[in-house]
Amino acid sequence: MLKGLKTLKKDTIKNDIISGIIIALVSIPISMGYAQIAGLPPQYGLYGSVIPVLLFALFSSSPQYIFGIDAAPAALVGGTLAGLGISSGSDEAMIQVPIIAFFTGIWLLVFYLMKFGKLTRFVSSPVMGGFISGICTTIILMQTPKLFGGQSGTGELRELIPHILSEFKSSFNSVSLLIAVVCISIIQIFRKLAPKIPVSAAVMIIGAIAQYFTDFCGRYGVNTLPSVSRGLGSFMIPKFTLDNSYTGIISGFTIAIVIAAETLLAEHNFAEKNDYKIDDDSELLAFSVCNIASSFIGVLPVNGSVSRTSMNDQFGGRSQLTSIVAAGVMTCILLFGTGFISYLPVPVLTSIVVCALWSGTEFHLAKQLRKSSRKEYMIFLAAFAGVLVFGTIYGVVIGVILSFFNVIIRESYPPTEFLGVIPGRNHFYNLETYAKARPIKNVVIYSFRGNLFFANVDRFRNDIENAVKDDTKYIIVDASGIGSLDSTAAAALGSLYGKLRKKGIKLFLTEHISKINEEMRTYGVGYIVESGGVRKTISDALAAVGYDRPYPLCENYEDRHVSDETAILQEFEWAFGSEAQHYIDVYTEKILQNAKAIDPKDSHATEEYEHLWDSVSPISDHILLDFMERKITELSKKYDISEETINSVIKNHRETLVADEHSGASFSQA
Repeated sequence: MLKGLKTLKKDTIKNDIISGIIIALVSIPISMGYAQIAGLPPQYGLYGSVIPVLLFALFSSSPQYIFGIDAAPAALVGGTLAGLGISSGSDEAMIQVPIIAFFTGIWLLVFYLMKFGKLTRFVSSPVMGGFISGICTTIILMQTPKLFGGQSGTGELRELIPHILSEFKSSFNSVSLLIAVVCISIIQIFRKLAPKIPVSAAVMIIGAIAQYFTDFCGRYGVNTLPSVSRGLGSFMIPKFTLDNSYTGIISGFTIAIVIAAETLLAEHNFAEKNDYKIDDDSELLAFSVCNIASSFIGVLPVNGSVSRTSMNDQFGGRSQLTSIVAAGVMTCILLFGTGFISYLPVPVLTSIVVCALWSGTEFHLAKQLRKSSRKEYMIFLAAFAGVLVFGTIYGVVIGVILSFFNVIIRESYPPTEFLGVIPGRNHFYNLETYAKARPIKNVVIYSFRGNLFFANVDRFRNDIENAVKDDTKYIIVDASGIGSLDSTAAAALGSLYGKLRKKGIKLFLTEHISKINEEMRTYGVGYIVESGGVRKTISDALAAVGYDRPYPLCENYEDRHVSDETAILQEFEWAFGSEAQHYIDVYTEKILQNAKAIDPKDSHATEEYEHLWDSVSPISDHILLDFMERKITELSKKYDISEETINSVIKNHRETLVADEHSGASFSQA
């Protein structure tokens, strides 16, 4: 049960202790700020950095993840209180927040009992990224007035912008803003230039020392934090009522999902990076125990911290001794060092929180998605805008709904292509991608890359029917991407098979798993299998109708009239995209520069020629050979190598490829 103790290692004790001390110091300003965001006095952030952190160290299966007061739960709790009209720091807030923490823990316990650990990975990265970025941005806007002397705001964007403007007019303090700008600048600069330095803790300490000796806050009207009494807080039993329990159940469910999904995803990232494994369900139990404990000391829900775990990773922390040390240091601060808190300027603490929140945003993911996937980019923006404009729960709902539609659309329109052959080669190639590819006479080869079901079977059928020409005799489907059929797809497949048969066209399914044959029999179209409409490979289907290599090519295929050089580049672009020419040049240079040292008369020359291709991607062999043949004179001059040597390189490898392909074909037929 106490898996955290198993992570302790003798050889990492030094790094774990150092990292634990730093984590504790960094946690002081961050946890105090997040406690205020959640509607609690700042010292409750410190209380939440002891017991929950110790419990996580005992129950977690992760050797290095850091748990504690963090942004997402704080924002969700703060948003809930704002929606209920509960003022930050009020008695009502002090009652409601522990209730939310309690039910968050109960929901996490339910997730553990139901073995829901793996399910949290079904929350897509764009949804989670947009959601977290929306939360962090919302909190930054809430905290913005405190940078220039005002009071924090509540609500969503439509309430926060007017509040910021109102506070700017009524409470603007230029010295407070100057302090905030300087602190933010220092933190951001040090994060880029010296990320291992705990600059947030240093800024906090310097701010408190400066105030202690100069009282510049008193002289210039800059706000400071209220004083905090010594002690670890007190044990309490949450005051349950029908109303606050209902709020706790609803809000706790949302927070539990966020904690589980965000923390487990991040834990797996660190586990993969540092080569260890975690137990998802054990982690859910740890999350549950920590949050239930939080409710009994009156603090907000707790969560895994990506920023502090990253810092732990940088300083070499590799066991939960780090968390134990961090909790011990925080205990010492609460018992003996709370006096400095009243000297901490509010703009300093707020600057630290704003920087921590900004580092927690996922806008880098949005930038990446914008280039790679417009649909996922829009999902990110929708989740982000949903949180910012409508609130946290609506943001999640919008993102999940859009993700669901994205999955349906993606499955409804899977990748498809028509295939042909390139003379002299042993495989089948996309007719659009490969300029030298040609269709086989009287044959249509169609590749469908997705499960076949009711939402996409019409596309499957229409693509095939539209590809039929007057001379078409055979349709061969590359079904290697089809992992399952549903009843609608099976019925449509049977109808298509019969329709083509009446036209004198034979349909074959090839390359698929045996499960597809079983499903066809189950759904009543097993006659396709029994009548020979399935074959293991495309080559088998062609052989069944009397076609052997070299296959006869379609005579009336429209030639695209591209040069051989353009054709070579197009084929290379399939693998390397816009960097195709770069890789052609790199690989060619490697081969020819090394070929200079080979003596063609040496008895080992053939073996040495083959080693020239060890560093070349196997998909590019034929393409590079074609390129070198086309450019042999130019390459000879460029690399100061004889044409005879280049010809030897080409001839040797061409013979090797042909031998390999014949060997593979023989094995397949056997």
